[in-house]
This record gives sequence, C-alpha cells and structure tokens, in this order.
Amino acid sequence: MGDPKGFLKTARETPRRRPVDVRLTDWREVYEPFARERAERQAARCMDCGIPFCHNGCPLGNLIPEWNDLVYRSDWEAAADRLHATNNFPEFTGRLCPAPCEAACVLGINAEPVTIKQVEVEIIDRAWASGGVLPVVPPSRSGFTVAVVGSGPAGLAAAQQLTRAGHLVTVFERDDLPGGLLRYGIPEFKMEKRHLDRRLEQMRLEGTVFSCGVSVDSAAQLDGFSAVVLAGGARVPRDLPVPGRELAGIHQAMEYLPLANRLGPSSPITAAGKNVVILGGGDTGADCLGTTLRQGPASVTQLEIMPKPPRTRAEHQPWPTYPMIYRVSSAHEEGGERVYAVGTEEFRGDATGGVRALRVAEVAFSSGRFEPVPGTAREIPCELVLLAMGFTGAERPGLLEDLGVAFDARGNVARSGSYETSVPGVFVAGDMGRGQSLIVWAIAEGRSAAAAADQYLRALDRPRLPVAIPPTARPLT
Repeated sequence: MGDPKGFLKTARETPRRRPVDVRLTDWREVYEPFARERAERQAARCMDCGIPFCHNGCPLGNLIPEWNDLVYRSDWEAAADRLHATNNFPEFTGRLCPAPCEAACVLGINAEPVTIKQVEVEIIDRAWASGGVLPVVPPSRSGFTVAVVGSGPAGLAAAQQLTRAGHLVTVFERDDLPGGLLRYGIPEFKMEKRHLDRRLEQMRLEGTVFSCGVSVDSAAQLDGFSAVVLAGGARVPRDLPVPGRELAGIHQAMEYLPLANRLGPSSPITAAGKNVVILGGGDTGADCLGTTLRQGPASVTQLEIMPKPPRTRAEHQPWPTYPMIYRVSSAHEEGGERVYAVGTEEFRGDATGGVRALRVAEVAFSSGRFEPVPGTAREIPCELVLLAMGFTGAERPGLLEDLGVAFDARGNVARSGSYETSVPGVFVAGDMGRGQSLIVWAIAEGRSAAAAADQYLRALDRPRLPVAIPPTARPLT
C-alpha cells in the first residue's frame, strides 16, 4: 500500500470532457488528457483492502490494488505487466466497461470510489506510447488448429490466448474487417478505432490469422480444425410488434450504428434534419443518441419503459452490487430529452408510408407487467425511430442449426462447466452463450473458453491457461 492516507487526502477526480459544442463537430473521443500526476494521486486513494471486493466486481479478476500501488510509485511498466496478466485488452475495457469494479470498491461504502477505470486507461495508453506493448510469440507450435467464429471481444480474447499457447488460430468474421461490435457497433467518440487496429496488428504478428468477409454458415466450413470456439454474440435484436411497425424510417440500432461507423455523413440512415425517437435507455440507446446528435437532427427523444432510477443506491441494491442509478453519459450531456416510464402503443405513418409519430402512454408496473395509465396517451412527432431494446439470443439459422448445438431456455447456446457445447470439441464464449452482457464479461469468457479448448486439445487433467470465471458466474446483484 503506497499511501495509507491517500483516500483521506485526495478527492476522486475523473477526466474532463471536451466542450459539447466542440465535440459535436467531430467523432473523436470525448475526454481530455489526464495528467500523469493526477493518475498517480488517484491510484494512491486505493486502500489495498484486506479483502479487495473490486476483484469480485470484475469478472476478469484484475489485480487492481497491485497496479494501483505500482502507479502510485511511478512504476508504470510493472503496472502494465500486472494489468496484462488478467486482461488482454485493457484499452477496450478502460473505455467501454461501466466499471462494476468501482461499484464494488470498499472505499465506496461511505465515500467516492477509486477511479479504477481511468487508472487502467492511463496504464495501457502509456504502455503503448512507450513501445512497451509487444507481440507475445509462442516459442513453439502445437500442431493443433482452432477456428474462432466471431471477432468481437470474446473471440479476440480466445484467439489471442490460444495463439500464445502455440495453436494455429484462424478467426472468421463476416464483416470486411475484424472487431465485431467494437468496430461497427461502438461509435468513434467512445473508442477510436486506432485502439482496436493496433491490438489486431499485435495479434497478427503473434500468428493469429483473420479471415474476413467470410460468413460461416455450415459445419462443413469448419472441417479440418482440431477445435472450434463460437463467439458470434447475441445478435437477434428485440423487436416491438405494435401497429405500424412496418412503416419506413423504423430501424434496429444495429442497422443504424454500423452504417454510421462505416459511412459517416453518407450513411443512408441519417438523423439530419429529422425528429428522432430512440426506444431504449441503455448503453446502445446512448450510442444512438450521441450518433444522431452529430448528424444534426431537429430533435431527439429517448424513451425508457422503466421508471427514472434514483441518483443514489436503493436499499435493495447495497454495496458491493452494481446499482441501477441515474447516470449521465457523454451523449446525454450533449442533448436530447430523456423520458421515463412510457410505453409505445403505435407507430403512425404519413401518406408516403413513412413514420411520422409515435403514440405513447405513461405506464405503471402491475400484476407482473407494464400497464398504460389511463388518460396519459400522447403523440411524439418523429421521422426516424431507432430500436435499442437489447437482444434476445444467438442467431440459430445457419451454423448453429447445422452444427446441432443445444440451446438453453433463454435462447443461448448451452454449454458445460468447461464452456463446451453439446458437440464435442466445439466451445462457446461471450454473449452467444451468456446472453447480452458487458465487454468485460466477454473478455473473461473468451479467456476461460480458450483455457478449456487448450485443455481439450492437449488432453490435460486441468487447465494450463488461466480461467477467469466459470460459465455459471453472474454479476454481483
């Protein structure tokens, strides 16, 4: 423990966001640089608890007190080594994870928690800047071949671990470039693609092969591989089957965001000059909000069926659980109106078959469902509707049906305690097996599934690679 009184002497600090009127003119990340000295002072707030609950909040089991102490002592190189010991891609989690580790910080019981997420970003960004992130080439090759289907965070983590274990790994990706939702789902203002591209280059130099523009639709395409890791995500979006759903101008978030990421201002789905309604108040909804605001809409309204959460922990969500509280992301700070406790009853169209308005009503939870409150119905004008209501499971037609893998009751690919599906030698990691979750859980599952696949290939009694979590692990709730 570097400074026993650090948490008493120093207040929590986070990086400043660039001015709204400036950042809305570009797609760069929203945060200003965080000085090295500030990061070291923030790391000094870590109390090095006897039982560090931040470990429980983080499914990767990040060695947070250790690298906080090293940052406090200005040993940034050793801090990066400890960070990489449990996390393949800290530059991703440091930017995109909602930080359940901070919710579980012991200091957070009665004070502001340590800025764990920002210290993580500072460690890895400085490691890249100093040339300290190098390829880890295996000393020998096993002769086994592994196919990883999907190049999101789970697939990338599994591929890197298996490559470093000496296996010949090919990552198949249906899009033209690897990265999955990291590339085409996450807006540039949350994570610039240069962070992804340099990590992919590291993986190529280590020996991982990326086969892009390839949709793996049949088991025959995987013939000849010694093992398979399925990491295709939970790609089936939740729909809203209410009257008028067929009208033009109503799109799933994952139709809209990839086009905006690929094509920018020339995207065929644009908010420019339109009244926009976003259905869904989660992270994907916020991504849609920030993207629409950069396209110059007439107005943006974000609807959420749940009531407005409190600003502080509710009694039924005590420390160290991740609380559902009112949060203001960078996108919410930039504009738009947030409306809670409303449900959509109907999409209404114009004479050309396009959407012109939503009919909504306030809702109240009763008898296990949301019911409209009489007398509260109203219209919200809109010419563009974005559905950001989450995902319901893995895409079954094609590869999964052809492989014959079993599914669980929630529509996810079923797996054993070792991440193996009902088909021997076929493993599953990330949202495809867990259901919609966070990037930190995807990386943890990718690492764990890689350990299981390596154990299977080598016929070992126990895993040789690190196992972050079992597939039955769940967040602290």
